Amino acid sequence: MTGATLIFRIVFLVSSLKVLSSFASIDSETYVVHMDKSKIKALDVSLGTSKRWYEAITESIAVSSVGADEEIDQPAASPELLYVYENVISGFSAKLSKKHLESLRKVDGFLAATADELLILHTTHSPHFLGLQEGKALWAPQNLASDVIIGVVDTGIWPEHPSFSGSGVSRVPPRWKGKCQVGTKFSASKCNHKLIGAGAFFKGYEALAGRINETLEYRSPRDSQGHGTHTASTAGGNLVKGASFLGLAKGPAAGMRYTARIAAYKACYQLGCASSDILAAIEQGVTDGVDVLSLSLGGASKPYYNDNLAIAAFGAIQNGVFVSFSAGNSGPQDSTVSNAAPWIMTVAASYMDRGFLTKVQLGDGRVFSGASLYSGKPTKPLPLVYGETAGGGAAKFCSSSSLSPGLVKGKIVICDKGINGRVAKGEEVKMAGGAGMILVNDESQGEELLADPHILPATSLGAIAANAVKMYSNFSSNATATIEFEGTVYSNLAPVMAAFSSRGPSVIGPDIIKPDITAPGVNILAAWPPNISPSELKSDRRRVRFNIVSGTSMSCPHISGLAALLKSLHEDWSPAAIKSALMTTAYTDDSQNSPISDAASTNSKFATPFAFGSGHANPEKASDPGLIYDISTEDYLSYLCSLNYNSSQVALFAGGNFTCSRGSDLQPGDLNYPSFAVPLSSNARNVTATYKRTVTNVGTPVSTYAVKVTEPEGVSIIVEPKVLKFQKLGEKLSYVVRFTAIVEGTASANFSFGSLVWASKKYSVRSPIAVTWLQ
Repeated sequence: MTGATLIFRIVFLVSSLKVLSSFASIDSETYVVHMDKSKIKALDVSLGTSKRWYEAITESIAVSSVGADEEIDQPAASPELLYVYENVISGFSAKLSKKHLESLRKVDGFLAATADELLILHTTHSPHFLGLQEGKALWAPQNLASDVIIGVVDTGIWPEHPSFSGSGVSRVPPRWKGKCQVGTKFSASKCNHKLIGAGAFFKGYEALAGRINETLEYRSPRDSQGHGTHTASTAGGNLVKGASFLGLAKGPAAGMRYTARIAAYKACYQLGCASSDILAAIEQGVTDGVDVLSLSLGGASKPYYNDNLAIAAFGAIQNGVFVSFSAGNSGPQDSTVSNAAPWIMTVAASYMDRGFLTKVQLGDGRVFSGASLYSGKPTKPLPLVYGETAGGGAAKFCSSSSLSPGLVKGKIVICDKGINGRVAKGEEVKMAGGAGMILVNDESQGEELLADPHILPATSLGAIAANAVKMYSNFSSNATATIEFEGTVYSNLAPVMAAFSSRGPSVIGPDIIKPDITAPGVNILAAWPPNISPSELKSDRRRVRFNIVSGTSMSCPHISGLAALLKSLHEDWSPAAIKSALMTTAYTDDSQNSPISDAASTNSKFATPFAFGSGHANPEKASDPGLIYDISTEDYLSYLCSLNYNSSQVALFAGGNFTCSRGSDLQPGDLNYPSFAVPLSSNARNVTATYKRTVTNVGTPVSTYAVKVTEPEGVSIIVEPKVLKFQKLGEKLSYVVRFTAIVEGTASANFSFGSLVWASKKYSVRSPIAVTWLQ
C-alpha cells in the first residue's frame, strides 16, 4: 500500500466514518498490533507523526473491511485506536473486528497482532536484612545524592502518604519529561519533587471489562487497592521513622533507594491489568526518562514473540532502562515461573529473619509454632472443630455460608486453605460466632508461614503441625486448643524460599535459569492507603499507614530499588551489567551457613537454582562485583535467532526488518548470561555441550582470577582457560566451558546442580549451573 493510497482512502472516509462510528461492533476485540517501523515510515512523509500513520492505517482498513455487497446503512463499527507505541515496540493497540484484522494483515509493514489480555498482580526491616545501613556504603550521602528515577507500573499510588512526601527534596531533574495526569481525586498538585510523575492507562481495560465504576475505584493514578502504593514505597519510598503495623514491626520504613524519584503508572484495576495498558505505561515511562521499571505482575508463559510484555521490556532495555518483573506466586510446582525473557530481571521471593510468631497449645500439651499479625491477648482453652464438626464437608475450607453457627460458636475452627482468601476465612468464622481460627497448610504448601492481618484470634500452621492438629481434633472426644501471640520476633533462620514463589525451569526458555534472583517477599512492611483496611475486607474498620503483605510482588520492588542504587553508583553500566552484578554476588547459604532451604518442603529439603536463581541479593557485594557479564542488543537478537525464530518474529524486537545470519553456529547457551542452563541426554555417555562466555573487568585493574567448579551429579566440566589475567579496567576476556555426561542412565533426578566461580584475592564471581536430564 502506498502513501497516496492511504491519503485517498482518508478523503473517501470523511463522510463514511461518521456513519460507521455510530454502530457498535458485536465482534470487536482489542489487539496489540506490531508494525515494521522502517516500512511504515517509508510510505509517505506527508503523514508526519507515527500516530498519524497508524490513524491512517486504521481508517484505511475500515473501508477495505466493508465488502461491495454490504449495505452502507448496516456496516461494522470502525476501528478504535487506543494507544500508539513508538519507543518500546513499533505499533499500536486498537479495537478491531475480524474483518478489520484480515484487512490489516494485508498492509505492507504488518508484523503481528496479539489479542489483548488481562494479567494479574503478584501479590521496615528488609533494608537491614539486605545489609543496607543509613549513612554507610550504598546508603552513604554521596551515593544517594544523584538523581535516579524509578517507574512503577501497578495499581497507582496514594500521593499524600509520607513515603512520597516531597518535603526537603531537591528540584526535579531537567531531563525529566513526564507530567502529573489529572483525574478522579488526583490533581496536578499531587505530584512533587519526590513523586515526579503519575499517569493512568485504562483504555485497554475498559475495552475488555467495561467502564471503570468510579464508586469503587479511581479513573486516575490514585490507588484504590494498595498494591501499587506498597510496591512503590518498597522500591523508593522515603525513610519514615516510627513505622509499624498496629504496633508490630516497629522501626524506620524505607525504600531500597529511598532518595529515588518515583513515577507511578497505573495500569491495573479490580479485574486485572490489560496488556495494552501495561505497554502504554512502559512506553510512557521510557519516554519520560525513568532509569528503572518495576512490574509486579504477569500472566501465562508464552513464546517471546507472542509475549507483549517481553517485547516491550526489550524495547525498554534498548533505551538503557533496567526492567524487573516478579516471578509469580504459583509455586512450588516446577515450571511455573513467568516473565522469563533473558533481558528481564525475574525475581523470586523468600523469608527474612523477622517473623510474627504464635504458639498453638493443644489440650494434650503439644505445642506448635505458627504466624499471625493478630496482636490481641491469648485465647483461653477452647473446643476445636473441623469439617463435619463445624458444619459439613465444605466447612473444612470455611468458605461462604459453610459453617454452622450452632456448631462453631465460641470455638476455634480449623480451616484448610483454598476456595476463598485466608483472611476471608476468618471473617466467615467470626460471622458464624467462632472465637478463633487455625489456618492449616496441606502437603503442597509445606511449612509456609504467612502472617495475615486477621480480624479475630487466628494463626497459620505448617503442614506437619496441621496434620497433628487435625488428627487430634478428629480423634479426641474433648479436643481443645489455645492460641498465643508473641508479636515481632527476630533472628529466625533466613533466608528461606517461600513456597508460593514460582519455580523454573521455564517452559519457554529452558536454556536460561529462571528466576534470576531472590529477595525479601514475605511479611513486608510498606506504605498503605488510609482508606483501605489491612485485610481489604469491607467489614474490617481498621486503618493503617503501613501494611504487611507477602508475594513476589513485594520482592520485585526490592530488586528494582537495588538496581537504582547500583545505577547511581555506576551510571555507565548497562541494564545487563547491573543484572550481572546482582546475580554473580548473590549468596546461597542461610544464617546458619547451610544451603538455603525451601518452605515448601516438610523434610528440610534444600532449595535449588530453579527456586532462587543465582541466590539471595547482596547489594553491598553487587556494588563492587569484580567482573560482569555484559549483553548487547545484538547479542539478544542473535539469541532469538538461535531459537530458530524467523525474520518476522525477530523483527518484533528489532523494530523492523532483521535477518538472522545464515550458516552460523549460534546456540541459545552462548548468550553471555551470568548462569548456565545445560540440557544433556540421560541415555548417552560422553555427550558434550560447549558454551562460551565473556567477562569484563570492573574491579581491580591488574588482577588474576582462577576458576573453581562444583560439578553437578553425573557431569564432567572442563573450563578453558582456567586462569584469567586482566591488565586494565574494561578489559574483556573469554572462556569456554564443556559439560559432558559421564555416566549413562544414572542421574538420580531430573536436574543436577553445581556452580562455576571465578575467584581472585578480592572477588568471587559465581554462576549457578543447572543441568536438565533429557529422556
